[in-house]
Amino acid sequence: MLGECHAHIIMNGKNYKEAVALHKDGVREEVIRAHFRTWKEMGITFVRDGGDALGVSRRAKALALEYGIDYRTPIFAIHKKGHYGGIVGHAFSDLKEYHSLVLRAKKEGADFIKIMISGIMSFDAFGVLTEEGLPEHEIYEMIRIAHGEGMAVMAHGNGDRQVRAAIEAGLDTLEHGNYLEQDTLDQLARSRTIWIPTLSPTGNLLGCGRFPDAQVRRILERQMEGISYAFEKGAVIGLGSDSGAYLVPHGQGLLDEYEWMIKAVGKDRETALQKRLEEAENRIKKEMKQ
Repeated sequence: MLGECHAHIIMNGKNYKEAVALHKDGVREEVIRAHFRTWKEMGITFVRDGGDALGVSRRAKALALEYGIDYRTPIFAIHKKGHYGGIVGHAFSDLKEYHSLVLRAKKEGADFIKIMISGIMSFDAFGVLTEEGLPEHEIYEMIRIAHGEGMAVMAHGNGDRQVRAAIEAGLDTLEHGNYLEQDTLDQLARSRTIWIPTLSPTGNLLGCGRFPDAQVRRILERQMEGISYAFEKGAVIGLGSDSGAYLVPHGQGLLDEYEWMIKAVGKDRETALQKRLEEAENRIKKEMKQ
């Protein structure tokens, strides 16, 4: 079975605050083990996490082999103070502090560096992000610094400007990537950047009543159109569900993601899609390991 290329073992797919609270007084190993058992039972043997600020993914890395799972983690994500990202990592105020966090992650056993370069989607309004994101020159320097330390880079990014800057800087993997314009999708297809478009956090919202279905469907359809176009252009696209996010349970979320991806590219291209997803996973395994 294909691996899970974007997961959050600290989350539970239901309530983020409750999930995090379980680890406030120390990492709860039994919670980690429960998630690993779920993945193992479903035949998922590769998991790439997005990190957290409480040491949960760091402990998970030490336990993963007991379950026959190849588990990769950035230990924690890195975000700029005052910007989105506090839920999964640590903040910097300038590039000197950022560099220190890169070195800290590397010392603590990070397999790659994760950076946050934009906000998230507002699901009740099409085309709107919670924040504009970081300036292009800062995105470039963040990727350059991490690469200079021999670390591959995963970037949480939405919005055309931020993503374009990251690809130009040599980003290794792009997570989410909503609202990309055609020129940027062309650029993505020409680059070495792997795209993990995470459809499940949007698609699985349909019918739940939390957000207007009409807006959620517009956001989903825009992302699926982008995937179809990038796939045709030859972009390397990987399978990652954002497992642990709201309504994206560990294990089942990956199955959901695969089904959404088939809908995006078309059932008649499923075999070609599988090959593309395998290519992305194999590259991630090779390139995103310390």
